[in-house]
Amino acid sequence: MAEVMASAAAGVMGSVIGKLGTMLTEKYKLAKDVERGIRFLQEELSTMDAVLQMLADKDDDQIDPLAKDWRSKVRELSYDIEDCIDRFMLNHSHGGSKANFVRKAMRKVKTLFEDGGIAEEIQELKSLVSEQSERGKRYYDINQCLAASAQPVLLDPRAPALFQEAMDLVGVDAPREEIIQLLKCEEQQHKVVSIYGIGGQGKTTLAMEVYHKITEVFDCRAFVSVSQTPDMKTLLRDILSQISKSNFDSSERMETDQQLIRTVRQRLMDKRYFILIDDIWSVSAWELLRSALPLNNNGSRIITTTRVKAVANSCCTGIAAQMYEAKPLNDDDSQRLFFKRLFFSSDDCHPDLRKVCSDILKKCSGLPLAIISIAGLLANRSKTLEVWNNVLRSISAAVDKDSPIDKMKRILLLSYFDLPHHLKSCLLYLSVFPEDFSIDCRELILLWVAEGLIPGQDRESMEQLGRSYLNELINRSLVQPTKVGVDGTNVKQCRVHDVILEFIVSKAVEDNFVTIWNGDGFSRNIYSSNKIRRLSIRNVNSAQAAKEIARTIKNGAHIRSINVYQSDSYLLRKHASEFLNSQVLRVLAIGGIFSECNLGHVKSFGQLKYLGAGLQLTEDAQKLQHLETLDLSWANLESIPTCITQLHKLVRLLVRSSVHLPDEIRNLQALEELSRVNLGIQSIKFIQGLGDLTNLKVLEIEWLCSIELRDMKDHKEACISTVSRLFSHLRELRVLESDPDATCLFNKASYVPAPPPLQKLVLYTHIFNRVCPQISSLVNLSRLHIKGINIHGDVGKEGINMIASLPVLLSLTFGFLSNDEEGDSSIPYPRHAISRQGFQRLVKFNLCCGCEALEFEPGAMPKLQMLKLRLMARCQFKFGEGGLLVGLQNLGLGLKHVAVDVNCHGAVADEVEALEDGIRGAAAVHPNCPILQVERRNQIGMAQGCSRRPSDHAEA
Repeated sequence: MAEVMASAAAGVMGSVIGKLGTMLTEKYKLAKDVERGIRFLQEELSTMDAVLQMLADKDDDQIDPLAKDWRSKVRELSYDIEDCIDRFMLNHSHGGSKANFVRKAMRKVKTLFEDGGIAEEIQELKSLVSEQSERGKRYYDINQCLAASAQPVLLDPRAPALFQEAMDLVGVDAPREEIIQLLKCEEQQHKVVSIYGIGGQGKTTLAMEVYHKITEVFDCRAFVSVSQTPDMKTLLRDILSQISKSNFDSSERMETDQQLIRTVRQRLMDKRYFILIDDIWSVSAWELLRSALPLNNNGSRIITTTRVKAVANSCCTGIAAQMYEAKPLNDDDSQRLFFKRLFFSSDDCHPDLRKVCSDILKKCSGLPLAIISIAGLLANRSKTLEVWNNVLRSISAAVDKDSPIDKMKRILLLSYFDLPHHLKSCLLYLSVFPEDFSIDCRELILLWVAEGLIPGQDRESMEQLGRSYLNELINRSLVQPTKVGVDGTNVKQCRVHDVILEFIVSKAVEDNFVTIWNGDGFSRNIYSSNKIRRLSIRNVNSAQAAKEIARTIKNGAHIRSINVYQSDSYLLRKHASEFLNSQVLRVLAIGGIFSECNLGHVKSFGQLKYLGAGLQLTEDAQKLQHLETLDLSWANLESIPTCITQLHKLVRLLVRSSVHLPDEIRNLQALEELSRVNLGIQSIKFIQGLGDLTNLKVLEIEWLCSIELRDMKDHKEACISTVSRLFSHLRELRVLESDPDATCLFNKASYVPAPPPLQKLVLYTHIFNRVCPQISSLVNLSRLHIKGINIHGDVGKEGINMIASLPVLLSLTFGFLSNDEEGDSSIPYPRHAISRQGFQRLVKFNLCCGCEALEFEPGAMPKLQMLKLRLMARCQFKFGEGGLLVGLQNLGLGLKHVAVDVNCHGAVADEVEALEDGIRGAAAVHPNCPILQVERRNQIGMAQGCSRRPSDHAEA
């Protein structure tokens, strides 16, 4: 049976119809009267599904309340029927004797099943279907509805550009410079600028532009987004992660906001800091954050954004500060933004369309998000006057006489109803994520598949189709890409604009598609049966809240997915058994839970496909026969029970490196991704079995040998043999936390007859020159992250040249340290020269080069867009004229961003200033004028006779 996707419009009607067809196959051998009953259900539900699809194409304002009530009841009925069928199929699969019992019960249509009388339940559902079918016929004439098959969609290369920074933006130059001027003041004066305005007006984009454009030296920077229901512990730890890694690591043990506030405050007290606090909704949230940001008169800067003018005013109380009201785009900028999405230039717009374009833009009132949304809608329509006039009439009917923010919501409603049914479901599913959440696109697609939102039977093709669905939502500007792969075709991370998310949440709740607990209660749908289908839990930080959730969903037998974010791990662990009692659960995703809890009665989870949580597994886990993703990376486990090797559909297994895995790993023949495994603590049998996983594409390993291993020779040979076999089909390999033996492992394993298909390699090696010859054979490598030492002189030059010869390399992260860091600074040392011959396709270059120096020759790296460097300032004068970095201005014309971390440890002020001045000067004369960001790390040494500028403040 081909899987049929679930739909926000019709619940799981399509899936139910398909499963009813499966029950009619020879496998189940049903009695004739039962077959007739199932055929009746199948025919009636098909007709009702057609009506639901017709209703889904109508604006809610065009549907009367009785029809809405009927639609809601039929959707809920489809879920109940599928739950019933799933229980029947699960029981049937438990063995022949039980199957015979089921067949007898179905023939009598009155005998109760062991799981609570499923035969009687089916009979009752049949009556309900008849009743709802008759109601529907009283309201509507039923016409034939044909569902168009979805075609794969590629990412429109112009779509991500709408959300990029710098020169890809429109209308930002003047307000950006105005805010920069507001931030300029006396050198030591603390300064705040608060940007306020309605949602969708581009406040965050403007603030980020200022944040990146200011190139003054700050000891530390941080950017955080607060959102409507802030988790202060998470916010404060986020700030710590950006200003001090050591304090961030220790902050896990801090239990209260006050402890975190004191830590942040102490860390910033004597620093010149630059903090951007985005999307503040309340004065109380600002006051709590402000208590962590000291007024130290070191020239620090703060930018805040908010929708609420009173909050902006509070941000500016009692300190040198300015409020700035975000303004709508003018006509010219509106037109530029609109045409950027639809055409490659405004000249490509046909003259006949210019008048209707102007009228459409007037309706958008200069709101960037509205312009982008309408452009995304039109990008999927034919560029004809008739079609665009129809869109204009729809917009006019929706937004006339509305306030700007109401216009925005009405425009989003038009964009939503323009979506095909399958995209509506995928879009509404985004309501499970909290506001400002960074969504991993791969995980999102896995969740869509597990939830049945992607049609198909072949998992790989379903994931590819899911990627095309995501691309289409991005192309329509309903989802924002935040991290795009270096090839420009694959979005890695995305987010939903808060205005769009508000709209999505309201629709998802209205359709009972998702139920949300957001700290102060459950969302409810007035038309629903109060059965929870999908549950998203956020901000559970009190025992009372945990008890209320547990009480509400104690009998949650209809819950298909549970997603938990930003909540107290102890409380969830304590009440987990009350959450986990649904026999139809497909997804269980509990993010960020470090404390483990037991999975409980696994027999209840026969439908589970995605499990990601800090959970203890028992031998009962073998019953999770539909499980495809098992993410235990949050769980602090010593080992995993052998029973998981019986999960024959398992595709992804993610654990911590300290976990001992079962010897019978070779049984998991469907496994495609395994991370993170320490080969040094696994048995030889496990390592040999790992080599038999012919479908494995992604592998992350460590090579830290345990002192308990007695026969290291046999162990090492098994590792080399296994990785050699895997090299013939691996697409991604990460070798982390390694000792010198890992280099030997990699070198011998990489000798394979044909060029390996490996596309991404992450390698930590202690002997750089031993590994480079093998890397040069990886001709399909597009991303390389390598860290090594001892590459000074000819060895380093040869290694860099080998890497430069890789034909399709797009991204290179390269860290190396020399053993000669304490050498005589009076002796000039050669620089590592990057010539024009290599790195022909490189887009991103991230280099941590310690005391080594770098020179870019004319024409070097012609395609480079982003350059990140970490330099040791104390070696600035060691290399003679030009210092550590020469020829930055020689890089390709596509260079957009340059970020430099200056390590000031052991350096004097003259060395630091000379290095920074050289970098700024080279960036200023580069033909593309890239965005430059320079930050200092560690403390500047105070040598006698050395000057120090008043603005220089160091990080301790």
